[in-house]
Amino acid sequence: MKAIENNISRRKFLSDSSKASIAMSLVGTGVLSACSGSANGAEKAILVTSFTQTPLAYDYAALAPNIDAMTMEIHYTKHAAGYAKNLGDAIGEENVDANMPLEDVLANVSKYSTKMRNNGGGHYNHELFWKVLTPDGGGKPEGELAVAIDSSFGSFDAFSEEFNNAAKTRFGSGWAWLVVDADKKLAVGSTPNQDNPLMDISDFKGTPLLGLDVWEHAYYLNYQNRRPDYVSAFWNVINWKTVSERFAAASM
Repeated sequence: MKAIENNISRRKFLSDSSKASIAMSLVGTGVLSACSGSANGAEKAILVTSFTQTPLAYDYAALAPNIDAMTMEIHYTKHAAGYAKNLGDAIGEENVDANMPLEDVLANVSKYSTKMRNNGGGHYNHELFWKVLTPDGGGKPEGELAVAIDSSFGSFDAFSEEFNNAAKTRFGSGWAWLVVDADKKLAVGSTPNQDNPLMDISDFKGTPLLGLDVWEHAYYLNYQNRRPDYVSAFWNVINWKTVSERFAAASM
């Protein structure tokens, strides 16, 4: 019995030490400004976004043939970079503290300019988009996220059909989302332009776990007007590990 207790204590120590290491690595980055200094704070930091563009974790060609290299390069270096630059200009013009999480601005975006809304949303949406993509993605989620999807939608197939419909039927430009809502339940919806579910002006609200860009610049070079084909290909490159981590943090 003593040996079992010692093993449990050792595992807890290693787990706490690992979380503390994550937290320490984020100190000084501004990432923990909206979080506590505890292990829970380090996990919550997964949901925090800065005002600057972060490097891609893969090459532009890594997601091909699902998303081609030229589209990725133009999307990241032109469109997303433009949002980041314009957001930087907006926070300077409106005296926003660049050390605060971008999420705090989006939650009160009605108090800011249209420039802040469009570029803050555009930057946040793209920063999330890059993170939920991976060259070795696809398949289905496992663990608690899989259970939550089954509970909320009935099955993974029912969830994917609802998500696909949200992406395909979004009129004009916008985004499709999987979120954790205020009741800690999963929900699917969409937003126009560069709006997102964090914004106080949004009709669809929640903490984004997964987002799909359905602006034409995200797919037109390869898919032209065939948005449904692009939406189908998206499932081959989803980073379910990142989505699951975001779910765990948002569900706390």
